[in-house]
Amino acid sequence: MRPFLLESDLPGLVLRHRGKVRDVFDLPASTAAAHAFGPLLLIVATDRLSAFDVVLPDPIPGKGEMLCQVSNFWFAQTAHLVPNHLTGIDVASVLPPGIDPAPYARRAVVTRKLKPVPVEAIARGYLIGSGWKDYQRTGRVSGITLPDGLRQAEQLPQPIFTPSTKASVGDHDENIDFDTMVRTVGADLAEQVRDATLRLYRFASDFAAQRGILLADTKFEFGTDADGRLYVMDEMLTPDSSRYWPADEYQVGSSPPSFDKQFVRDYLETLDWDKTAPGPHLPSEVIERTRAKYAEALQRLAGISID
Repeated sequence: MRPFLLESDLPGLVLRHRGKVRDVFDLPASTAAAHAFGPLLLIVATDRLSAFDVVLPDPIPGKGEMLCQVSNFWFAQTAHLVPNHLTGIDVASVLPPGIDPAPYARRAVVTRKLKPVPVEAIARGYLIGSGWKDYQRTGRVSGITLPDGLRQAEQLPQPIFTPSTKASVGDHDENIDFDTMVRTVGADLAEQVRDATLRLYRFASDFAAQRGILLADTKFEFGTDADGRLYVMDEMLTPDSSRYWPADEYQVGSSPPSFDKQFVRDYLETLDWDKTAPGPHLPSEVIERTRAKYAEALQRLAGISID
């Protein structure tokens, strides 16, 4: 079994936030190069796994490394489209004395400290997941009226922006319409986020398609600096935040297999579990098959092998 990191422990650094997957630490203002970027954060992608918005007790070994590497790949590929939070500062240079840098080298990044936009920015190119459920019920997704007669997993006439609330750990995100987002963050910022989301989605969708992968939908996080400039941040186009399908197995009318934690979701659906914490333990086979899917996505999209 590969070593894993369930929870990072960095004495001397202030833990700002422990999310479903990432641990976020404040870095001291005295950190080298802080004057160039302003306040800095250290973000560590752990091997924790969440499903149905519940953090499960069993990690997926190496998952945090894979998520961090695929995010870094996409941040680099899209920097010409939307600025991102990465600084390029070496992680080893900011770790507390005595901490072995090896476990953090491929799963942590030093980033700008931004003011998060309090809305999940979702782009959809295909009708699946909560969007499909909303469409079946109302004929719309996040207030956007779609053509009649669309089937599950069908490609939409054009990608759409469908924001949602940003839930706390253990709570569930809820789809909202664009007008609600405007009331939440203001018209100018809402339009900037919508435009950036669709710009990034179209680029990534085209890129993935050339590698035999369909990007059905994805979720971005954005933040602003002290001058109000917008950055994409947190994770980007990972199997955790995106629904990737192998193009050769795609069929309209059914949910295609995906490069993510679908094995976990499918297993959990067989259990008598109410999808609230605490989550159930996972069999070793489900853990290994999930790890293999993350590794395959990283290899096919970015040409990176973690093992």
